[in-house]
Amino acid sequence: MKKIAFISLIILSLSFVAFGQKSKTAAKTAAAQAAADEKAVRTAFEDLLNGIRNSNVDGVTGVYWNSPKTLYYNSNGSVTIGWEQDRKNREARYPRISNVKLEVRNTNVMMIGSTGAVVACQWKQTQDYEGNNESASGRMTLVFQKVGKDWKVIHLHTSPDNPPATRPVMPSEKTEN
Repeated sequence: MKKIAFISLIILSLSFVAFGQKSKTAAKTAAAQAAADEKAVRTAFEDLLNGIRNSNVDGVTGVYWNSPKTLYYNSNGSVTIGWEQDRKNREARYPRISNVKLEVRNTNVMMIGSTGAVVACQWKQTQDYEGNNESASGRMTLVFQKVGKDWKVIHLHTSPDNPPATRPVMPSEKTEN
């Protein structure tokens, strides 16, 4: 009887050790996958920035989800609905743009589970448009979703960092500096 109890105790102990090893291995695998996903999101974000810097329609639109549901809140206050419309807008605009300089700072990537991410940053862009120098700066938030094996932007929200003083702001939203 003592032998059976002793053998059972050894088997039970080995089972706990094996289970603990599997849990550690699963945790390491999950952490490695999360790190790989964040790296892939950062790479997609850099691809987007490089597409903008090079006025490359395919480079920019290739990072976005090709869907009529893709939603863009633009820094000028307009809204673009759908990937096709965004592509048409860029095809019309990009041939007239040159000398693009885009600086991005304070980039923050936040993973949301295994299929979502948010990238937020501040940006400053200068360029020549039809020979005239332009400059703008603001804040940008991009929502990424894993589509198949790729990370795609499904929503863009940009806003100016220095909106005009004439922009209506409700009194309750005004802040003291």
